[in-house]
Amino acid sequence: MNSLDPRVNRLPQLKEVVLPKAPLDQFGTYEVFVQPKEGRPFQHEGIVHAPNLELAWVLAKEAFTRRFTCTSLYVVDTRDVYVSPLTEGDKNAYDLIPEITEQAGNKKNFEIYHLVKRGKQHVHVGTVQAVLPQEAMQLAGKQFNNGKIVYNVWAIATDTIRFTTDEEKELWLTLPEKKFRDASDYKGGDKLKAFLEKR
Repeated sequence: MNSLDPRVNRLPQLKEVVLPKAPLDQFGTYEVFVQPKEGRPFQHEGIVHAPNLELAWVLAKEAFTRRFTCTSLYVVDTRDVYVSPLTEGDKNAYDLIPEITEQAGNKKNFEIYHLVKRGKQHVHVGTVQAVLPQEAMQLAGKQFNNGKIVYNVWAIATDTIRFTTDEEKELWLTLPEKKFRDASDYKGGDKLKAFLEKR
């Protein structure tokens, strides 16, 4: 194809075959969960790209907990999150989870997360013991389905999670004193109100 730019037209014509690009070798994704205050449930905050679980924890700490008060976080490989169908309106996700018989084998803990409002985060509601994540969701429906609409359910095997250790929690002890990081500490609304009242 001819170009209007004479410099392009002077380029040599290559006769070699252009091979398709190799698949992208991007890092995998890891889900990040944060506990904003002691005693509050963990909630999903976002994802990070990382080569492994340990570095994902470090990157999550830097990306999600530098500018607000936090007491703990954990990360898990996105592939280890078992996800229910996503619903809308007045449909409950638990109604779409197929019934399965109780599985034989060693039971393990699964962390259960609910999405109860579209556009918000998934929030931890409890732990169940099951062999498979499908079974965990079914048990969660019996234990945590309290009549409110749940738009989506996540089940995550506890042993796949990289938790924050008690020693690592010291990383966040200084944050409450650094109020300058929090926009609400500047009380912009109060100052604006006082300024308008003076006028």
